[in-house]
Amino acid sequence: MSANGNSRVSPQEIADILRERIRSGELKAGDRLPTQAELAEEFGVERGTVRQALYALREDGLLTNLGKGSPPRIAEPAPAREEPQPTMVGLTPRLTGAFSAAHVRIDAVCMTAESLMLALSEPVRYVHEGRIRPESVDVRLLLPSRRINLAFPVPVEGREGTDNPLHERWLAQRNAQARVLQHNLQALRATHGIDVHVSFRALPFTPPVKLYLLNGEEALIGYYMLIRREEEWESRTLEMYDALGSQSLLFPFAKRDGQRERAFVEESQKWFDALWETITTDLTLS
Repeated sequence: MSANGNSRVSPQEIADILRERIRSGELKAGDRLPTQAELAEEFGVERGTVRQALYALREDGLLTNLGKGSPPRIAEPAPAREEPQPTMVGLTPRLTGAFSAAHVRIDAVCMTAESLMLALSEPVRYVHEGRIRPESVDVRLLLPSRRINLAFPVPVEGREGTDNPLHERWLAQRNAQARVLQHNLQALRATHGIDVHVSFRALPFTPPVKLYLLNGEEALIGYYMLIRREEEWESRTLEMYDALGSQSLLFPFAKRDGQRERAFVEESQKWFDALWETITTDLTLS
């Protein structure tokens, strides 16, 4: 008798019963399930109903070998997803791992190149030490255009006239950090013969998030969280609403971690490529 009082058990109810047996440990990772015929007899249903239940369990990642001529097995538990980490904690080891590939491709959308510049110092050092040696490195950065009114950083009291020291400060940082990043990577070509390309394009808007794409296999995304703060710049005290990008939590997604994560990485890459090829413009570091 099904849970709703009907004599026919639904595929969902069969899936729920088997799911509970897995959760309780009655069925353990690596165990074979009974055959579809045995399950059909147990639940008093047709084999097609059992198959629907098993497909649902496979979609949940609970079964393997379904449809290969033998009873499926209980899948190993999926690895725990990594917790988000601050940019300067989580980005460096991910980049170092990405540099172990023969052909490295790093795409990024950010306000400045500061976090990427600092995080790349470790894999670049590993290359100089001979611990890793990619054949090529291709880095593409999307940064805000100098010609737009940035959403942040902005003065607490608002803009007055044409004087905007915050924009001048941001532009100087954007250009200086991007030049250092470019120089450090291009040094790999001069010293190790690695094929290096570093390209920049200008966004016509202020990005609300930072995004790093590593070899088309991983995506790291973080939100720019605005705060009120002060900073000394050229003998002036600037009060502003700004985001400290190095402190943004990065949420990691990797294709290997499942269908949902794969879709996120692939769509993020499509989004980046579309921006690169359409509404962005050449960026000059001056």
